[in-house]
Amino acid sequence: MGYGNLAKMAQQMQAEMAKVQAEIETMTVEGTAGGGAVKCVVNGHGELMSLTISPDAASDDVEMLQDLITAAVNDGVHQVKAQIDAKTARITGGMKMPGMPGMIG
Repeated sequence: MGYGNLAKMAQQMQAEMAKVQAEIETMTVEGTAGGGAVKCVVNGHGELMSLTISPDAASDDVEMLQDLITAAVNDGVHQVKAQIDAKTARITGGMKMPGMPGMIG
C-alpha cells in the first residue's frame, strides 16, 4: 500500500468521522426506569436535557425516587455510548482509538 493510498484512506476516515460527529451533535435518546415512571432525555454528549417524573413515582419514598432517577439517567447515558460506539466502529473497524470525537466516558 503506497503513501497515496494511505493518505486517501485517512482523508476518507476523517470525512466519515466528521459525519459521525454531526450525527452525535443532534443525537438524543430516552432513558427510562420503573416501567416508565421516570424518563429522561440525554444528548449525544451524555448531558441530561430533560427529566420527567410521573406523579405516581413522586410518592413519600424519596430513596426509591432517587434510585429511579439515577437508573433512568444511567440508562440514557449507556444508550448514547452504545450508539456512539456503533457509529465509530463502522469507521474504525472496531478498533478503540483514543481521542475520537464525541466519545463519552
